[in-house]
Order: sequence, then C-alpha cells, then structure tokens
Amino acid sequence: MKLTLTHFSPPTTSDAGTADRYRMSNLDLKFTSINDIGKGFLENRYTPIEVVRYFLDRIDKYDSELKSYATVMRASSLEAAEIATNEISNGKYRGPLHGVPIAVKDLCYTNGINTMGGTAVLEEFIPDYDSTVVSNLKKAGAIILGKLNLTEGAMGGYNPKRDIPRNPWASDRWPGSSSSGSGAATAKGLCVASLGSDTGGSIRFPSASCGIVGIKPTYGRVSRHGVLDLAESLDHVGPMANSVIDGVHVLNAISGRDPSDLTSQSSTPLRLENISNIDLSDFTLGYDEIYASKGVNPNLASLVKETLEVFTSNGAKIREIKMPENIDSFLPAWKTLCTAEAYHAHRDFFPTKSDEYGPWFRSWLSEGEKVTTQEYLMASIKRRECNALVNNSMEEVDAVISPAMINFPHYVDDSIGYGPMDDKRGTAFQRFTVPYDFNGYPTVTLPCGFSPEGLPGSVQIIGKPFSEETISRIANAFEQSTDWNNKHPMD
Repeated sequence: MKLTLTHFSPPTTSDAGTADRYRMSNLDLKFTSINDIGKGFLENRYTPIEVVRYFLDRIDKYDSELKSYATVMRASSLEAAEIATNEISNGKYRGPLHGVPIAVKDLCYTNGINTMGGTAVLEEFIPDYDSTVVSNLKKAGAIILGKLNLTEGAMGGYNPKRDIPRNPWASDRWPGSSSSGSGAATAKGLCVASLGSDTGGSIRFPSASCGIVGIKPTYGRVSRHGVLDLAESLDHVGPMANSVIDGVHVLNAISGRDPSDLTSQSSTPLRLENISNIDLSDFTLGYDEIYASKGVNPNLASLVKETLEVFTSNGAKIREIKMPENIDSFLPAWKTLCTAEAYHAHRDFFPTKSDEYGPWFRSWLSEGEKVTTQEYLMASIKRRECNALVNNSMEEVDAVISPAMINFPHYVDDSIGYGPMDDKRGTAFQRFTVPYDFNGYPTVTLPCGFSPEGLPGSVQIIGKPFSEETISRIANAFEQSTDWNNKHPMD
C-alpha cells in the first residue's frame, strides 16, 4: 500500500540548461538511483564520462552558493570515468557502483589530494595513499568527484578559512554537523551519494536536516584507517544517499575487515533481495513515546509517531518499551570522552599551533587538554552504564523507532557557524544520537515529512549490532510505502 502523508507536490527536476548536451536529455540524472544509472551504462544509453560531466556541471552551477565541496577532483574524476567507460564497453562491469560519481567527507585520505579535515593546520596536507573506504570505493569502480566540507575537526564549528555549507532547503537553516557538506551535496544532487562520519550524530544530523538517508553502521563494520580521528572510540564512517538501497550499495562496498584497523570486523554483505522485501511481519519494533517526544518539537514528534502506521501497514508489530528515563544524564560523559580523544588526535598541532584553529574547535581541544585520567575513566564507566541500560531496553525488539533530532533544522548564520563554542545548548539535543555512538549500534535515518515551514523531518531506526540488513529492510519498506524520499530541494 502506498501512503502519501504530505500535501507537498514533487518539485520539478528538469535541468533545461544542460540537458541538451547529453544523449539522454530527458533523464533526471541528479536523483537517478544507483541501480538505474548502472542499467543505463549496460544498455549504452549514456557513459560514465557523460554522467561525471553532468555532475561536474551541477557543481559548477550550484556549489558557489551551496559551498558543499572543499575540493573538486575534476581531472582525476574524468580520467577515472574514461577508464570506467572503456571497462564497461568491453564487458568488464564491476557491479552497481561502477562509473557512479561519489563524493567523500574531507576526513578521508585521498592519494594526491588535500585532506584538510575542515582545519587550517592541515591545509597543505596531501596524503600519499587512500583511506580504506576510498580504496574500497575505487575497487568497486566508483568515481570520486571530490572532497566535501565539514566542521573543523568534525566537531561543531567551522574554521574561519573554510566555507560553511548551506542547507539546500533553506540557506539560513542548519545543514547539520559535522558531515554538513555531505548532506548538502547529496540532497542537492551534486553527487549520487557520499560518505560521512558520525561521532555524536554527524551522519544523522545532516541527513535529517537535509532530508536524505544516512546509515551509521555498527562500530567496526567499516574501517577507519586513513580517516582523520575526532574520537577514536566513537568514530563511525558510513554512507549518505537519497534512498536506502543506494546507501546499502555504498555500505556494502566500504565494509569489511581491514588489517590496518584492528577495530574492524568481518561482516556479511547486505542482501538486496532481502532488503527489497517490504513485508515486515517477522519484525517487532520498539517505541517509547516519552523518549520519542520529551523535549522534541511537537510537529516532529507527531511525524515520527505517524511512521508507526506505515510500519504496521507493512505487517510490523509495535511494542511499547521503556528507554532509560535518565538517558540525558549520561550525555555529559560523551563530551569528556570526545574532548579528551580529540585533544589526543590533535596533539601534533595543539597547543603549539592553537592560533590556527578556529574559536569553536580551539575551545573543544582546550577542554580536552584539561581532562584528567580519573575523569576519563569515570566517563567510560558512565558510557558502559548507558550501554547496559539501552541494551536491556532493546532486548525484546528487532529495532527501535525514534526521532533523529529534537527539532527541525534551526536558524544559523556565520557568527554561529564560526563560533565561539556555545555551551547554552547543552547536550540534550544528542539524546537520540550519542547512546548509539556509545554502544556502536547501527542506525538508519530517513525523511518522514516536513515542518509547517517546509523543512525536512526524519525518523531514526536503531538496530542491534550488525543488524544493518534488518534495519535497512525496515527503512526501505517505509520508503517504498511513502513518497518522502522523492521530495528534493528545488533548483
């Protein structure tokens, strides 16, 4: 059953200014699925060269305002596209990502390309090897379009030397952090999909704010080798896309055991035939209305609660559960752990080059420098307590339904984006994100409606370790039963 729960009409997505330059002038490439792009290649309707040029043209047209890219890899992407075109034409098709333009957060080492991590101290840093995730994407045949902007060090504020990405739905609204460039570029159709990272919500916040799908995988499913650290024990790398299936394709490509990352683990690829099954009668979903509505914008809470109707219409059983009532009390421990580990990650530059950091991240590192061993250990104990309580709450369900954020994307301007660090907001806004960085559980965030002002709202599906196939199936069933993922910002 197809449920349409919005009064919004799908926006026009024609690109008349450039369409006549391509053989498939009637194809809306910017939001074409990975499966359909691959089908077009195999049917010789267009080539990777044409597709890459199309997306480079869109970057040229829109990114001067959107500011999602830190580096556009024009020459190397066209060179890779030519290789992919020749391979596919000669019957050497590697799979669904072959020839598909992907962009990566500028934390991911890319051989011969600046990797700045949103900082000034790494402005001239050019790695001589690829991160494992970039290497895996290239092995799958993906074309790396470029490196995407982010908050400094992948935390909350931007370095004054770096651009602040704009939310493509409303330029004065938060694009999420820290994978803000990934969210903005993907939502605007400046890449087919992207990579983000999540330490306290940085895949989920920009996915929710920009109205796209974000998959935060189980800690260890995806190697972090060659990805700049924020907080090593909390960092996750995952895909951001315009559909669940697209995100799964990317996740399958980047997952797996990596000897260079001792925290990485072997994992079974997600099976598309299972994920495509929208019958959810085998699944029980947990929902705690108090947890899902306390401190949450009422309109957003209502949208999330409405998703339960969609899940049940597809056969899922909903069970009332009790998430930890004191979950907010554990959130300050995240700050202790994250600041301390961030300080450790930046010890080669801070405090010796503290003046080169922006005011926001400089304050973050300064707080980390002050964390004592005892404070770090006590925070680690609080983390374990939180994990135990959350695990108990989820024991009898296959997944939990919650918001991804407490509100629709809020108002921002450059003074807020560049800092200094604002302590007034506290940690409550992370109640739906931090617990699942603490325990490393996988989540899928996907659009579920709009605010009265037309800003995207999202639902979060939380699973158990290495249950990405299950939560992706649940998310895809919702996506196939509604029309939210087909809503895009207007050009």
